[in-house]
Amino acid sequence: MYKVLFITFGCKVNHYETECLKELFRQRGWLTASVDDVPDAVVINSCTVTSSGDSRALAALRKEREAHPSAVIVLTGCYPQSEPEGAAKLEAADIVCGTKDRGLIPELVEGFMEEHSRRVWLPAHERGELFEPMKCTRFEDNTRAFVKIQDGCDRYCSYCMIPYARGHCRSKPLEMLREEVREIAGNGIKEVVLSGINLAFYGAEWGLSLADAAEASAGIPGIERIRLGSLEPEMMTDEQLERLAALPGFCPQFHLSLQSGCTRTLKAMNRRYTADEYYELTQRIRRFFPDCTFTTDIMVGFPGETEEDFRESAEFVGKVGFSKVHVFRYSRRPGTVADKMPGQIPEAVKTSRWREMTAAADAAREKYLKTLVGRAVPVLFERENCPEFHQGHAPDMTLIKISRKNPEKSLRNRIISVIIEVAGQDHCFGRPAGELEYD
Repeated sequence: MYKVLFITFGCKVNHYETECLKELFRQRGWLTASVDDVPDAVVINSCTVTSSGDSRALAALRKEREAHPSAVIVLTGCYPQSEPEGAAKLEAADIVCGTKDRGLIPELVEGFMEEHSRRVWLPAHERGELFEPMKCTRFEDNTRAFVKIQDGCDRYCSYCMIPYARGHCRSKPLEMLREEVREIAGNGIKEVVLSGINLAFYGAEWGLSLADAAEASAGIPGIERIRLGSLEPEMMTDEQLERLAALPGFCPQFHLSLQSGCTRTLKAMNRRYTADEYYELTQRIRRFFPDCTFTTDIMVGFPGETEEDFRESAEFVGKVGFSKVHVFRYSRRPGTVADKMPGQIPEAVKTSRWREMTAAADAAREKYLKTLVGRAVPVLFERENCPEFHQGHAPDMTLIKISRKNPEKSLRNRIISVIIEVAGQDHCFGRPAGELEYD
């Protein structure tokens, strides 16, 4: 029986697409290889958000070619789609394909095994193209399922290659979504995370919205939690928020991508909002979800960012009161507008700002976690990988741990009310609100 090894870089959407490919290979009788196996095929799903992302994918390609000279090597994902000429010349890859028609990959691999004919398949994205009908219903190690419902982006931020790698916005039809979520629920998974490249634009081509997708998913028997993936701070109307608030299983944790808290920097990034507009959105969301939390991404060292701009951005982070912030340094990406901008920031300055912003973000997270002490929260417990604790996540995505008195007993895939007793630096400890019963 043939084995295929998967190596995935980048975002949750990429990881979802890898899971879809695993399912397609399984349907053809393949096994998923572990890192210790000798695979018959290797699929490298690449990311091109930064130049370092490209470098990691190319390094993996070279490593796997050397380690498995007889395996069929596939390079797919955002890098070859955004750099088709360069990717086509990578002889270490037997099959090169981008972010279109990934469902063909198992067939292309088996075709190569018979004919040994290298294949480069990189058709360009076109406006009006349909959502690729990929789905994944088995998540062997997880208690939550990520479901991609939207692809593509039309915003063209000055630092980003994703619109070129993913094409224009397009959405998964509601009936296709319902079918996938039904199968996920049938496999015992209780939580669904709706994900996309520019998720807030779900359904725009049909006059629908993200609320329609959330309602469709929440209406499937067996699904107890609905969560949203990363959102751009656009398109979230009061009407949508009211509908989301009416869903009993909706998790009020919003990852609103910020990038900078300085309006001047946001304009240079070609973001479509000001810092004030972003803040106003957080306040509107809080009116519908009083106990909601916000997480975000912050970039430091963007071209032209002055010390004053950086201070303004750091102060804005404190003003919003994020529960968690992912801080990263601007990385030049050839082919983007920002790569040619004047005022490129020295790496030492970027690192200094990253450290300062990270320290502020860590302090904000510790402050938020302390507010949870004494509260009872429903926790979805996940796979047991520690003999001392059961652990899982609350609706706000805080990691919660409780003592595991019997290592032979598991709480995996159960939702249990936990009273928070101690706040740590990045997670909380608690105790069950009632008598703990095992299956």
